Amino acid sequence: MSARFYADMAFVPGSSVSLPEQTARHVQVLRLQPGGRITLFNGQGDGQPGSEGEFEATVERMGRSDVQVTIGAYTATAREAGRAIHLAVGMPANERMDWLIEKATELGATSIQPLLSERSVLRLSGERADKKLAHWRGVATAACEQCGRNRLPLIHEVASLADWLKRAPAELPEDTRLLLSLQDGTRPLAQAVAGTGALTFLSGPEGGLSAAEEAAAIACGFAPVTLGPRVLRAETAPLACLALLTLA
Repeated sequence: MSARFYADMAFVPGSSVSLPEQTARHVQVLRLQPGGRITLFNGQGDGQPGSEGEFEATVERMGRSDVQVTIGAYTATAREAGRAIHLAVGMPANERMDWLIEKATELGATSIQPLLSERSVLRLSGERADKKLAHWRGVATAACEQCGRNRLPLIHEVASLADWLKRAPAELPEDTRLLLSLQDGTRPLAQAVAGTGALTFLSGPEGGLSAAEEAAAIACGFAPVTLGPRVLRAETAPLACLALLTLA
């Protein structure tokens, strides 16, 4: 498989184009010569709604600050999960959120909603939140390039859990909503995911969600579930959910 790169632009087979600056920089790292082959994807497929795929491309010219390529054949290639899975996660601290986004992208998450909750250690707002969001979207793009996905997961802006739950009835898919909980009497995740409709999975940060936050989520239609007797880290729990649902 040739090296894969995301480019936010339209492709027409047979056309000659200059790659966007960021994509060009990544291609230049490979030090390809004219005639070198790469694979490009833009998340738009062949332009038809719901389509996805990738394009062959051949390097024409490798400049100091730009890369010219000829767009080749388009291949419709579906590598998405069989169901849409949306993660809403209390952001873990340090670099763990980067790791979570990278692995969630590889495992097929449709979207990721970073949340601030009562016990959140990582607190983001304003310009710092904007910079983190741009960084996380870059992490997801790089993960797609590596794993073969041709559709980028949507990384939402940071929101408070309370505000997000207020919007939930109107904005979230209605098929299945699950809440990771350590309460007694919760159902195992495997018993709660029957069917193939969209699924939204809510999990807390280090220390989990508070009792009041869990109650608010349940009032919005989230069913409490458990992943087993062990307490998983904040960045591990949503990935375990994804692995169960997308690798089975």
